[in-house]
Formats: sequence, C-alpha cells, structure tokens
Amino acid sequence: MSQGGPLFCDITWHPAGDPSGDKETSSCTIASTASNYCGIETMLHMTCANISCDLVLKNLKKAKNLGIRNILALRGDPPKGEVWMASDENLRFGADMVKFIRKHFQNYFTICVAGYPQGHPDCTSYEDDLIHLKEKVDAGADFIITQLFFEPNIFFKFLADCRRIGIDVPIIPGVMPIQAYASLLQLVKLSKLEVPQYIIDDLEPIKNDDEAIREYGVKLAVSMCRELLSSDDVPGIHVYTLNREVATTELLQQLGLWRPYQSHRLLPWKPSANLKRLQEDVRPIFWSSRPKSYIHRTSNWDEFPNGRWGNSSAPSFAELSDHHLFYLKSKESEEERLKMWGEKLDCIEDVYHVFQCYLSGKKNKWGYKVKSLPLNDDELQPETSLLSDQLYRINGHGFLTTNSQPAVNAALSTDERFGWGGAGGYIYQKAYLEFFMHKKNVDFLLEVLNDNPRVNYHIIDSHGCYDKTNADRYSPIAVTWGVFPGKEIIQPTVVDPISFNFWKDEAFSLWIEKWQSLYEPESFSAKIIQSIYNDFYLVNLVDNDYIKGNCLFDIIDCVIAKSSLE
Repeated sequence: MSQGGPLFCDITWHPAGDPSGDKETSSCTIASTASNYCGIETMLHMTCANISCDLVLKNLKKAKNLGIRNILALRGDPPKGEVWMASDENLRFGADMVKFIRKHFQNYFTICVAGYPQGHPDCTSYEDDLIHLKEKVDAGADFIITQLFFEPNIFFKFLADCRRIGIDVPIIPGVMPIQAYASLLQLVKLSKLEVPQYIIDDLEPIKNDDEAIREYGVKLAVSMCRELLSSDDVPGIHVYTLNREVATTELLQQLGLWRPYQSHRLLPWKPSANLKRLQEDVRPIFWSSRPKSYIHRTSNWDEFPNGRWGNSSAPSFAELSDHHLFYLKSKESEEERLKMWGEKLDCIEDVYHVFQCYLSGKKNKWGYKVKSLPLNDDELQPETSLLSDQLYRINGHGFLTTNSQPAVNAALSTDERFGWGGAGGYIYQKAYLEFFMHKKNVDFLLEVLNDNPRVNYHIIDSHGCYDKTNADRYSPIAVTWGVFPGKEIIQPTVVDPISFNFWKDEAFSLWIEKWQSLYEPESFSAKIIQSIYNDFYLVNLVDNDYIKGNCLFDIIDCVIAKSSLE
C-alpha cells in the first residue's frame, strides 16, 4: 500500500494480542517497522479500557521511543469474554485518554479520535455521542476519523451536526469497500451499523461469489467517495482495508488518488518517517538495494547527516550479529530462493547465469524467474534499464554487479527515471558501478585504471586484508546531487571509503547467509558460493566526469579482454 503514497497508515490495537510487546506481530512492532523501515507516516491506535494509567503511560513512552508521533486515542473494548470497566478513574472515556496524552506529552503526539456518524452503539443517544466527541476535541484532539458508513448523506449530516455544536477540527470520512458477504455481516454484528436494505438485496444473489462482491463493493465505494470528495468540506478519505489490498487499490486508482512513489519522491531513496531522521538527507550509495538494513544499522545514531555526509573517521554501524529482526529476513522462503538461484550448482557460471536472469527478467535455466539476489531485495530501479545490456554482458563474464547508476547531466527533477525533490530543479549523477570480481582480475583492473585518472576506485577482499583505493579515505565523493531554486545544493548519495568497509562485511556475509546456507555444508554447490567469498573482491568505481558520460563499462571490457588472453 505504501506504493500509492498514502498520507498515513493506521495500525490497530488488540489488547488480547500483546500490542505493546516486542513480538513481530505486536501493534508497536508493526507500527515501528512501517514508520522506520517502510517510510510510511504511521498512526498507532491505543486504548485505555481495563488497563491502568501506569501501563498507558508506559505504552505511550514506548511509542515515542520508536519514533511514532500519531495516536488514535480510544477507550477501546475489553478482551473477548470480559466486561468493560474503568481500571483507573482517570481513564474512563476517550476524552480522558486525550487529556492524559496532552498532560504527559504536551504537543509531541498528533491525536486523532473516532467519530460515529450513526452514534456509538454504547451511547444513550446520537446527541449525547456528539457531546462526548466535542469533549474529546476540547481535551486536545487534532482531528477526527469516522466509523464507516454506506451513504454520503449520513456523513454530511454528521459533519453539519459537529459544526453546529462547535467541533471545528478536520473530520475525515471512514470508507470500507465491501469485500465479502460474511465479513460484512460480522462487522455489522460487532459495530451495530445500519446497512441500507438495497445493499443487502444487491448482495444476496452474489453472496457466494467473492469476486463479484468485491467488484460491487468497489463500485459502491467509488460512487460514494466521489460524492464526498466533491464537497469542499471533505479533506480526504480514510480507507478501512481489513488487511486486504486489492479492493483498496482499485478504489484509489479509480478515484485518481493512487500516486506511484516514483512520481513524488523527495530524495533518490525513501526517507524514514521517524522524527529523529526527518532532517536526514545524505546516505552512502552502497545500501541502495538494502535500505532497511541501513536504517537498522544506524538506528542508534543520535544525529543523522544533513546537507553533507561530513568527514567522520569512525561512523558507527551496528554489527551484523544484531540482524535478527524479522524485517531484515528474506522476503522469499528457502524453497523460493532455491528455485531462483538453483537447487544444485554445477559450476560458477551458474551463479553468473542467475545474475543475468535477474537483470533481464527472463526465467533461469531451471524455469523460474529470478526476482531477487542476495544483495538486492527488490526489483530493479527504473534507471537501471538504461544500463541493462552492459550489466548483462559483464555479469556473464563474472563481474557480478550489486549496484549501479548512469551518469546524468542536468535532468529535470520531474524526470520519470531520475527525478526527485519536486519541480523546478535539475539532477546530476556520476556514473557508479559496484561488483564482485575474481582476484585474478585485480592487476588487470589496476592497469586499466592507471590510464583513466578521472575514475576513483576502491577494491577490498572479504577480510579487509587487501584494501586499495585512489580516493581520500576520509573524504566522501558526492555521486548524486540536485540543484533547486532558492536552496543549497542537495547531495543525497555519496561514496564514502570508511562506510564501504562496513558495507563490505555485510555484502560478503550475504553470500553465506542467504545463498550458501541453502545447501548441504559439504556439497559442491556450497563450495562454489564459498569460493566467491574467498576468491572474489568487492569493487566500486566512480566516473567523476558526468558530462562526458560513462567510461566504466569500457574499463571492464578492457579487463575482460586482458583476462581472456591469460
């Protein structure tokens, strides 16, 4: 869902599921992951039913420590089988929860509260419920999201009634595209919502056809949302997904609200939504294909580079032994990786073949598409397509590429491939190439590089015993920058020799952790991967002349030619 450019994402709070715990499925962990690792502004639901002030305070402090700044404050319902009771006289209702947050955290949190266009099922009357909602707003709530409804006039009446009694904060309508008959009935039962009879009648003949119901639900939601959004009083919509993406995506696309990330990115890499990283605008290019790893390894930093990477001689990166968090695990199962990378490797050329299939999008010789590599978790960046032929060629010769970018000279900041930072600017890039190559080619590469003084290089082995560069080891090289009206030059990616040593440890270890671990320890396949760890060096090249273009592939071609004569 993050690919559609939402303003924020809600994470619900289930008291029976240890929502404040450290498990992978806890509400706090999911909210933290969405905010820190996926770069999505996140709003965490939090309740006060049946828990003490001390525990609520503990939960809020944890949310703050995780970088979460938005809370949907709810009274909440007790766990199934229990009866609601106020565990603390100070936290009886939602308004008390809002006051409590403001008392202890002032304006740190943006606070949302729930509104009920048809009245809360536990409230004595619709008017009384409106009064309670105003109490929540008066206590410090910043905006309101409504419970779902099925007809626009219900929301417009609710909105008018809120304004009539002095509620003047933004009110966002909650919308749910109907996706299944059974889940609709269950939702109606739990929330005591009124569903118009015509909807029930329409669904009855197709109640056993989930696809037909989803199409109906999307069509109904699109019609309702268009009417809502035609009003100047409706700032947007809040979609209840029920953890299903298809209907929501279709709804937003039909409404023209789905914004692909590439069209509005602020930087070449996706920023974290964590408060302490909001000013961060510089990163080493090495982690371009593993941004979650970079965020994790730098999560304990007190400050993040802004404007310039700086000259620090000792950046602190968390050790690889800390990489136990679930969001750093492979998205693919062992079975899927074996299909992509080969259940049995007969020779090292099979590894070259896998890299080529990843670049070309073609199926491998075992009949499966290679969607990822050990060092590349995601699909290729759009700009990589400009280099695909050259990358394919050199990978076939054992120059196993992990990262690259073409030279760019004054591309518009709105360019589909290279653009970032908004309109009115120009983007520049130095050509960059990073790859593993066999150590037998090192001398050939150095010989060719001697004839190319405009190129900076860094060559290192898995243990750091061989470490050679012609760059200043304590000065980063800017490889991407943008020029915008009324601003200093922004340089969001750099090649930093010190950071490259940390990246080297991670890059080499991934061959073992992700690929070699798929095979029996003494198998021939495992030995092939081990030989890459032992005998290949990691190299990065920077062509500093971004005006003339990219000479890096010519350099590799010369190395291949020299190597073939041996």
